[in-house]
Amino acid sequence: MNTYSKYCPNVYVAKCTEPHEKGEIIILETKYGKENECIVFNLVAQKEDHYYYSIVRADGFNVQEWAKRKAERLQGAGSNAEKKSNDYYEASKEGKDFLVLAEPIKIGHHSEKRHRALIERNYNRMKNSVQHLQKAADYQSRAEYWERKASIINLSMPECLEYYQYKLEEAKIQHEGLKNGTIERRHSYSLTYAKKAVNEAEKNYSLALKLWGE
Repeated sequence: MNTYSKYCPNVYVAKCTEPHEKGEIIILETKYGKENECIVFNLVAQKEDHYYYSIVRADGFNVQEWAKRKAERLQGAGSNAEKKSNDYYEASKEGKDFLVLAEPIKIGHHSEKRHRALIERNYNRMKNSVQHLQKAADYQSRAEYWERKASIINLSMPECLEYYQYKLEEAKIQHEGLKNGTIERRHSYSLTYAKKAVNEAEKNYSLALKLWGE
């Protein structure tokens, strides 16, 4: 059975017992037993009796799609929490025409029990309203985080090849400009950081080529 194997950060490849051709559709099983149809790209490693291939889901599902769905689920949860908050708030208005008079509780009177129960119900409803409003805000914040993630390109996507090529060219231009003085060095480590950025970009582009290059 073909399974998933982590190749580098954000990237899982197919671990296969038999060789496959580029473009071939194979079935991969997750550690939870779920099966996914995947399209084979490049052979990235061969160890003992296993072949490791870069792959994409045949249904087009990727980390961006996962992040988008995550954001949608959180937005839905946030809307539900906000609705519950409003429902509790509206319910807390029970007996408002009476309570606004600020009548004291009449100790020993037959109305005492009802009066105390009304105040307690509305107190609990307002507390629940505030709690659900805080939940809604938390869900919204998390949804915004995953919305930003949905636009990020990483090494798990074939389109990252062009992206990392651009980032490498950009890093080299920055580094060269700092070296020859056409770009101002803002601090003593500017050139060091620029060289580090070039090295990182070269590493990413090299990985992208291995995973998705022709």
